[in-house]
Amino acid sequence: MLNFLPSVVLLMLAWVLLFISTILCFIPILFFVVLRVIFPFAVLRKIYTSIFMAIAEGWITLNKGWMKLTQKTQWDIQGGEDLEKQGWYLVTSNHQSWVDIFVLQSIFNRKIPFLKFFIKQELIRVPVMGICWWALDFPFMKRYTKAFLKKHPEMRGKDLEATKKACERFKLIPTSIMNFLEGTRFTQEKHDKQGSPFNYLLKPKSGGIAFAMQSMGEQLNRLLNVTIVYPDGIPTFSDFLAGKVKRVIVRIEQVRIPEKYFSADYMNDQVFRAEFNSWVYNLWRDKDQLIGKLLSDANKV
Repeated sequence: MLNFLPSVVLLMLAWVLLFISTILCFIPILFFVVLRVIFPFAVLRKIYTSIFMAIAEGWITLNKGWMKLTQKTQWDIQGGEDLEKQGWYLVTSNHQSWVDIFVLQSIFNRKIPFLKFFIKQELIRVPVMGICWWALDFPFMKRYTKAFLKKHPEMRGKDLEATKKACERFKLIPTSIMNFLEGTRFTQEKHDKQGSPFNYLLKPKSGGIAFAMQSMGEQLNRLLNVTIVYPDGIPTFSDFLAGKVKRVIVRIEQVRIPEKYFSADYMNDQVFRAEFNSWVYNLWRDKDQLIGKLLSDANKV
């Protein structure tokens, strides 16, 4: 453990170790990306995907190594028993910081298939990582503003169509589809601006997971509803790298997805859409209450 070092030293060390782990895994990914471009045969797609996911899991293992070396974080994790590496999962969580991604990857690595996040299309241009996300078949989503959709109504629903196409590819090999229902990281400013009815959460967006359920069907084992709490305050990514995150609380709830959600039409059936939105709202209401309780209990320690 090197947590006794000054935070600025830990920050620099963690950045270096993260960079090294990323490059070590990027090199083999780039090699197989070139192979996939040269030999883009459908019969090889499952092989390429398995290789890319194995490399990505190795990357997470390396990251867990330097996290253990540089950090002294108390982890309080409950739930998530009887998970299957060969299953298909839909995973959702509250979203507060980039740290959430490292938390989720750490607790689920090699317990369920590698997490594939819905990410903004613009991020495909990020050096190194953009190629990795593309190779791993991350769903790239293009978000449209209300003003743009008003001028171009024909583009309405295109992001959900992209979700459906991405999920069709996920049927080939066990996959965990990760979707932050809030669509963005929580801040008090965003919370107040949208008039969220919750204390610790933004309003959830249901369309993405509805389409994922309809696209994957009963192949999905279940929904993993994850709640992440930082009792000492929401950390920045720099706080995380500098070893300043002292406590992380995670609760994992395994939710059985009602069978009718696999075949109903979220886009065109208004009655079902209202029912599904209510189901998601109740999940979020319970999550908001759980966060409040976990924070209250943590502050008593």
